[in-house]
Amino acid sequence: MSKRLADIPVSVLDLAPVVEGETPADAFRKSLELARAVESFGYLRHWFAEHHNMENIASSATAVLIGYVAGGTSRIRVGSGGVMLPNHAPLVIAEQFGTLESLYPGRIDLGLGRAPGTDPITSRALRRNLNGSVDDFPNDVIELRNYLAPRGSARIRAIPGEGLQVPIWLLGSSTYSAQLAGRLGMPFAFASHFAPTHLYNALNMYRERFTPSAQQQAPYVLACVNVIAADTDSEAQRLATSFYRLALGIIRDARKPLQPPVDSMEGLWEEYEEAAVLQMMKYTFVGSPETVKAGLQSFLDDTDVDEIMVASHIYDNATKIRSYEIVSSFFKRQG
Repeated sequence: MSKRLADIPVSVLDLAPVVEGETPADAFRKSLELARAVESFGYLRHWFAEHHNMENIASSATAVLIGYVAGGTSRIRVGSGGVMLPNHAPLVIAEQFGTLESLYPGRIDLGLGRAPGTDPITSRALRRNLNGSVDDFPNDVIELRNYLAPRGSARIRAIPGEGLQVPIWLLGSSTYSAQLAGRLGMPFAFASHFAPTHLYNALNMYRERFTPSAQQQAPYVLACVNVIAADTDSEAQRLATSFYRLALGIIRDARKPLQPPVDSMEGLWEEYEEAAVLQMMKYTFVGSPETVKAGLQSFLDDTDVDEIMVASHIYDNATKIRSYEIVSSFFKRQG
């Protein structure tokens, strides 16, 4: 028997977007406002993603932002979706998230990504004093997990961090992290909101190769999708133009702060650009409550995931909060 949306939790992916005419400080204030709202709506998690050298994303200092939002909320889990581990020494991340877990016990998630979350030049600047690369990722994950485990014989200890066993997730947009998460017995989150191509292969590989661990006894899969919900299909389609313009900037390598919605995308993109955007954003659900619910249920039927995470690129924060409120009514409520 297939799952219903009401059987599973729903969570939030937040990039702390900078909208046109505002600053990162405004983005942080709006992220906290959003987190407080979705906590009241019964969402399970609120995750931030590490990006660098992008004028439209303010979540670069991910651990700092997690602390800010965790401190301004009371129940919702707050975490990274994710920290890009090649940019950091594992000990530093263990200490940062050990600190967060010590401050907000039982509410912190540590999601790890293998990509740098930026361009090659910025990536080199981030790890300029280190010799690490994405090829070290499996060993870095194991090293980090060991720092958060109960004290062993290692001479180097993460203080705070040791013994706190912060839940560690692997994130992916291909089959690489799916296989690694299965082999290490870790929960897995797939970035289907921007990389739909390998979704089904990744889920199958993770489930087939899963080996139980102390952290995770059975496979657990989260998939992220884009949702823009409004009271009517036409209003949601109008709101979605901000998201399409954001995605168009990625296609053109000309990123800008999130733009206000327009009545039509006609004349703003070429036919091939529209096709590229819609393919990249395949798992995007736009419309009225009925339309979005049907789309999300179909996605759940096809993937059988254990949790859905929602990213909503909407220009006005109150309107974004309304979209998340609509979505919350479909899912299992937390708290």
